[in-house]
Amino acid sequence: MYLIYSLMYIIAIIFLLPFEYYKRPKDIRKRWLREKFGFYELNLETFTPPYPPLGKGGDGGVVWVHAVSVGEVMAALPLLKSLKERYPSKGIILSTITDTGQRLASERAPEGTTVVYLPFDIFLILNAILKKIRIEILIVIETEIWPNLFKVFKENGIPLILLNGRISENSFNGYKKISFFMKRVLSYVDFFGMQGEEYAERIRSIGVDNGKVMNLGNFKFDTRPPLQIPEWTEKIRGPVIIGGSTHEGEEELITSVYIELKKDFPDINLIIAPRHPERFKEVEDMLSSKGVAFIKRSAFSTQHLAPPPSPSPLEGEGRGGGELSNSQHSKLSEATDWQTIKRMIILLDTIGELSAVYGRADIAVIGKSFRGSGGQNPLEPAYWGKPILCGPHMENFPVIKDFYNEGAALEVNEEGLYAKLKELLMSPEKAKEIGSKAQQLYRKNTGAVDRAMEIIARYVNEY
Repeated sequence: MYLIYSLMYIIAIIFLLPFEYYKRPKDIRKRWLREKFGFYELNLETFTPPYPPLGKGGDGGVVWVHAVSVGEVMAALPLLKSLKERYPSKGIILSTITDTGQRLASERAPEGTTVVYLPFDIFLILNAILKKIRIEILIVIETEIWPNLFKVFKENGIPLILLNGRISENSFNGYKKISFFMKRVLSYVDFFGMQGEEYAERIRSIGVDNGKVMNLGNFKFDTRPPLQIPEWTEKIRGPVIIGGSTHEGEEELITSVYIELKKDFPDINLIIAPRHPERFKEVEDMLSSKGVAFIKRSAFSTQHLAPPPSPSPLEGEGRGGGELSNSQHSKLSEATDWQTIKRMIILLDTIGELSAVYGRADIAVIGKSFRGSGGQNPLEPAYWGKPILCGPHMENFPVIKDFYNEGAALEVNEEGLYAKLKELLMSPEKAKEIGSKAQQLYRKNTGAVDRAMEIIARYVNEY
């Protein structure tokens, strides 16, 4: 089965490599290609003495953490911080698959962390890497399963643990169909630290030894957004609704609801944060087609904010009290400095900023919970004590059931979104109470990273 998998994987790479190469920005293409084939230019200054060149020999070692994309990198950040503090003499490598994950990792990972792309899952490449780098442990965040990676590392005597693990229902059903293969692949993992008991039971059902599995809790409860809310949000006047990590179709849904709400709440603002950066332009075009007043986050600076041009497009007249003509949209996109932002939709076309922007919200609407399935992270607005509205599809976050039970979040369908938002806007005390309960539940569930560090200590020397 491993041979069949490897052959199919190599064939896929042959066909997809040109597409994957050219879809990336020109400035990172060569590095991406080089690192996917295992040629890393490690900054030796990141490995403090007595760590030797490239990790070979000596007393030091490398802790390799893999986090596939933005969500996993965010979850890994508190773990990386703890690793850096507890094992200062060790090198830390953080690998990702996506470019957005790379950018966020480079910006937010602890100083001295080497950020790379995960190499192709090919025996020759993986074995060549292990001859150059003395890896002491491999930590996989959530459930990123690479059969050859697991096999090669384990055969080279490198402990492999999976932390903050979760298995969606779709993945679980798929794994069960090839359980004979998955059981073998997962046998190479020394320990599974799962986000919740439901996920722990799923991994056991695939055939993992019960003694290897433990419910450690969710790292995202230990994720701390920047203590300072972004400066530019201080310029917003009026209530703010945030549609966070939205997916296709949800931006239009939330925008339509926002237009209706403005009839009763003319000073209301909406921040839309699409989950995938490649959709920023698509959402921008949708907003333009609806004729609503909006501005891109990237279109204004946060310093030396000056009054907007006169007449101010922010005070646009028309349906809903803030719609703009095409010429006004053009002027708005050219205006980069503002004294105030009000009666406005803000398109958050940045990466890694949403968690802090939630601090300015009055109500948070969770994306991927109305269209598509699975939901997105409700814990970031909970950290700030914000009332949370979710659609009916939050399958990837079973913890949301605890929020519903405690009155710390509300479930609503598309048809009821307008009415529920209006209710909370008219009852700020009720909204505040829901947010307070969310924050209490968040704080109650912290500690997953500390429990994970106790597990890691079993496999890593203390020098």
